[in-house]
Amino acid sequence: MEVLKIATAGSVDDGKSTLIGRLLYDTKSLTDDKLEAIRKSSEKKGYDYLDFSLATDGLVAEREQGITIDVAHIYFSTPKKSYIIADTPGHIEYTRNMVTGASTSQVAIILIDARKGVIEQTYRHFFINNLLRVKDVIVAVNKMDLVGYDQEVFEDIKTNFERLNAKSTYAEQNVSYIPVSALKGDNVAKKTDSMTWYEGETILGHLENLEQNDVKAGGFTRFPVQTVIRPKTDDFHDFRGFAGKVYGGNLQVGDEVTVLPSMTNSKIKEIYFYDKKFDKASSGSSVTITLEDEVNITRGDMLVLNDEVPKIDKSISATVCWMDNKELRPGTKYFVQHNTNRVLSKVVEINNVIAPDFSGSKESEGKLRLNEIGEVEIKLSKPVFYDSFVENKPNGSFILIDEQTNSTAGVGFIN
Repeated sequence: MEVLKIATAGSVDDGKSTLIGRLLYDTKSLTDDKLEAIRKSSEKKGYDYLDFSLATDGLVAEREQGITIDVAHIYFSTPKKSYIIADTPGHIEYTRNMVTGASTSQVAIILIDARKGVIEQTYRHFFINNLLRVKDVIVAVNKMDLVGYDQEVFEDIKTNFERLNAKSTYAEQNVSYIPVSALKGDNVAKKTDSMTWYEGETILGHLENLEQNDVKAGGFTRFPVQTVIRPKTDDFHDFRGFAGKVYGGNLQVGDEVTVLPSMTNSKIKEIYFYDKKFDKASSGSSVTITLEDEVNITRGDMLVLNDEVPKIDKSISATVCWMDNKELRPGTKYFVQHNTNRVLSKVVEINNVIAPDFSGSKESEGKLRLNEIGEVEIKLSKPVFYDSFVENKPNGSFILIDEQTNSTAGVGFIN
């Protein structure tokens, strides 16, 4: 079954958790015990309605304050698709959490309170989805019931967001606008009679009708080798396969490929998914590949089509979102984890700090603080084979790992 990954974003009390809870409720994805817990908690708080936000706010601090702090992943299914929702916090101090949640998402839902309209946080949420090249964005104008389901309010917000959209650097991004009331369930999973002036889809309807091509990030075909498989059994005594995940385009038997970094050429002989053979492996498939020639390949190497060789260099320029309490400064060393390749690196220069609201950049003062985004120059101990993030998201991104603590300190998007 097709899986669609979604990230939500919104300011405090815009109703993200309520919207997700409503989706779970309307698709009958809440278990009986969870629904009963929501009923009891809602009654205890004196509500005359079900507080669906309790379906997602897992931390005690989140439930007490009514805000989202950590990234929560919520799963639900319909007969047509399976969904994974990353419920991300919208506060500026949790920018790193939002980047983490949106980094693997294909669709973003940005909530706007109909009473407040487009605010500073909206700029930040759209900027990050723009930076991460999220292809489909739903602008959900929530709490329409609190403005009398007024069409003019919705149209004003849509006009203001379109001015923001004009600043976008991602021409292929599709932006849709849907007026909703997450609390009442209007236009979430079911059409409402309260806004007859709106003739578009519900949020669930929009998600259900998206095709893979609508949200799929394309690019050249890349196959980073994760491990070499040598069974050493009687049936597969001479078997030598290379396991990994296909990114960008597709691979098929007979394709002429180049092995990086050796630049050796060969042809794909077989493609296995577990113990079954296939003629083709589509993007996103985890498979094992054999080649017609005996080629020395190890973890960290990459297979590419002969006419699609990426850039190979010992230095990269990247946009980095910093996630560590310890500031990033020139001269510091980190491991760059790029696909299956881990390389020791040194930060050469921090060019500037980017304002996450389309207002431009400023001088870095020689450092990058927690939750800041900046342009960084990095030198590597050995070459990596990369694309720009715009050309190929998986092969154009990396993480920076602290060599002492082994913790993820930052995430980078190659320019």
